[in-house]
Amino acid sequence: MAATDGTAFHRFRGTPSYLTSEGLEAAVDCALVLERPLLVKGEPGTGKTLLAEAIAEGLGLPLIPWHIKSTTRAADGLYVYDTVQRLYDSRFGDGDVRDIRRYIRVGPLGEAFARPERTVLLIDEVDKADLEFPNDLLHELDRMRFHILETGEEVVAARRPVVVITSNNEKELPDAFLRRCIFHFIAFPDPAQMRRIVEIHHPGLDEALASQAIEAFYRVRSMRPLRKPPSTSELVDWIAVLRAAGTREARLDGGQSFLGALVKHEKDLATVLDQISGRRAGRG
Repeated sequence: MAATDGTAFHRFRGTPSYLTSEGLEAAVDCALVLERPLLVKGEPGTGKTLLAEAIAEGLGLPLIPWHIKSTTRAADGLYVYDTVQRLYDSRFGDGDVRDIRRYIRVGPLGEAFARPERTVLLIDEVDKADLEFPNDLLHELDRMRFHILETGEEVVAARRPVVVITSNNEKELPDAFLRRCIFHFIAFPDPAQMRRIVEIHHPGLDEALASQAIEAFYRVRSMRPLRKPPSTSELVDWIAVLRAAGTREARLDGGQSFLGALVKHEKDLATVLDQISGRRAGRG
């Protein structure tokens, strides 16, 4: 398979520490062939952010992360002119304030354009920004160049970055943005896949403890209502605590359950404890 410019590329097949599915691999390959951003959705803990790291590792490319906030603008990703630092230097005489280049702070998007080699650019949680951000972002990605107004310089990308955009589905994204992306939804792992994930993070884990922990984990996720069902990272952490404590059983009741590693909200903890005690009472 070749990219749009006729050059060959390595098909993505995950890494030893990142498990994939055929659908995910195909989506990554599509993004590489078409040189379009890969938009990845899924609930927290499904490995959206780690996917960018795995792609960078698998392709042997540097990773540039850009974690989006509610106040982030697309232009901020290119560069920021640090007027505050320049004013400070002018007052206290630290450095040559006439050299404006000293006060240009290149952002993650600008860095991806400025590097001579191809990079993987992670734009994490795009749905946190305002509604104009996604379309402004794709405008900059289409141009692949930007002007630094304060110096008159133009930065032109030598290679189009591999762009991975994640979303937690907190708000709808514009249709124009969606049309220009390759899309993939990462479903939450089933118990069989979760067992493989646990084995990667905890090699040599006792089979009985692994089975009990995974069964208890999905039992908690099925309880209603939960404000924040535990994710994969919570399961991995919970097992780490159980192993460190020398616990031979993964139980949800008792003083050695370490539920604080698994459940992260006080109302959820009350829900879990109530349903556990209810089941015990039913058995009694």
